[in-house]
Amino acid sequence: MLRNTHIVFICLLGCLCPVITATDLPHQHPNPEAVVLQVQRRLNASLARRGLLGVHENDQVSCLTGNPIDDCWRCDPNWEADRQHLAECGIGFGQHAVGGKGGQVYVVTDHSDSGNPGSLRYAVTKPEPLWIIFSSDMLIKLKRELIVNSYKTIDGRGANVQITGGGCIGLKYVTNVIIHNIQLHHCVPSESDGDGISIMGSRYIWIDHCSLSYCKDGLIDATLGSTAITLSNNYFSHHDKVMLLGRSDGDEMDDGMQVTVAFNRFGEALEQRMPRCRRGYFHVVNNDYTQWGIYAIGGSASPTINSQGNRYTAPPSTNAKEVTRRMDAKDEDWARWNWRTEGDIMVNGAYFVPSGDGLGAQFAMASSVEPKSAGFIDQLTMNAGALPPTSVVGGIPNGQVPNSIPNSQVPNGVPNDPVPNVGGTNGDNGGAGANSGYAGGGAASGSNYGDGGGGAAAGANPGYAGGGAASGSNYGDGDGGAASGSNYGDWNFFGMTHGSGAPRLPPPSTTSVLSAPFVTLFLYFIINYGCCILPL
Repeated sequence: MLRNTHIVFICLLGCLCPVITATDLPHQHPNPEAVVLQVQRRLNASLARRGLLGVHENDQVSCLTGNPIDDCWRCDPNWEADRQHLAECGIGFGQHAVGGKGGQVYVVTDHSDSGNPGSLRYAVTKPEPLWIIFSSDMLIKLKRELIVNSYKTIDGRGANVQITGGGCIGLKYVTNVIIHNIQLHHCVPSESDGDGISIMGSRYIWIDHCSLSYCKDGLIDATLGSTAITLSNNYFSHHDKVMLLGRSDGDEMDDGMQVTVAFNRFGEALEQRMPRCRRGYFHVVNNDYTQWGIYAIGGSASPTINSQGNRYTAPPSTNAKEVTRRMDAKDEDWARWNWRTEGDIMVNGAYFVPSGDGLGAQFAMASSVEPKSAGFIDQLTMNAGALPPTSVVGGIPNGQVPNSIPNSQVPNGVPNDPVPNVGGTNGDNGGAGANSGYAGGGAASGSNYGDGGGGAAAGANPGYAGGGAASGSNYGDGDGGAASGSNYGDWNFFGMTHGSGAPRLPPPSTTSVLSAPFVTLFLYFIINYGCCILPL
């Protein structure tokens, strides 16, 4: 009886083998070159639009820069009325990160790390989608790592928001997170390695217009199978190991890692890892590398690196002119890695060593649209980093705060005393609640996250701005119907989409189907006879 049970179990397992062996790693885009091509098309369209409208008006640079992300929202003088439009502006592998789109707006009014209502920590731990904004400038000193839940947007536009201390931000096995316009610096270990932003086992992540410096470990690290990530318009400075994409050579789960690194400025006092890649596919496009100490882009375990339209400015040292560095591999091994350079501009003796199919036609599709090179780098990266509150609209040269922070102190200019409450009294629609800092006008009475009527009863669910979701949305209830604009009919748990939006699996390959009976027999003998099979 026991053996019959084994046989039934193994047969069932054998039936699943074709599906298991034939499917790509979960959440991996099946055609990364198509994503690369789409980025270039978006860029070309934005530059063309800027040219058609004219780049100068009254001797001032127009708002349009040709940067497709910024041009999507920054020129709208009423952007604050539709903050969630930002979620439609992403590019690259992380372009489908919706963050808290469709959720209510939560206003942070408490700069402490208490975890009480009104604080950032309180907001990021909530289970429902939230679009998190800040009532005023604030310096948030973390006591421990700030763990962010799925479907959250941390939107610092219109304020000078600095995060420092323990952690700092951890994205662990979550999906759909957007972090925008935040300054992270002086992050130290506290239940963490001391990264500025640590991404572990997560997907659909977009980090945009952040300034990062002076952290204990990495400024941004992505590991443990994280994928569908875009890192754009950021300013990196004053750090050794800037960006780690892939934890170790043996982590096969990182084969599916796909990351877009676009429109960033790698500034002063950086040494290496911009980024340091393992296994996956990495599109490095239209970044400005102003200097490095050891190397700019490195990797091991055969990553694919597609470098397009970047400006690499080598340091004075004759020993550090090479942009690239291969680790832990013999020459004959790394010669097969696909590392490619196209449209890059090399300054001060910099040089990029291509390899593998980067020397041939592997990237023919990705290169079918010519990448924009250093002639546009200044305007594409001119606003990299956190945007000053006074320059959210309009093209401002690189004057963001702060690019240079003394290593011995936290930047001045942000009061250490509690940030005063702003806005109306508790319950005023859209105003910050006095004494609590919550935005008035939550969901209708009894709606519990907006699953009731859409109207907003003033003061009902303090802490959330605006009204609840339309009746029946329930953030993806049984029938999968979502409120208009909320896009939560098909819930996505850890990146696995359920409901009508779930992608279909590819059909099993012939090889996997033929191998299934042999796998079944092998497992049967192992279970029934154990090691006795080995002498045979």
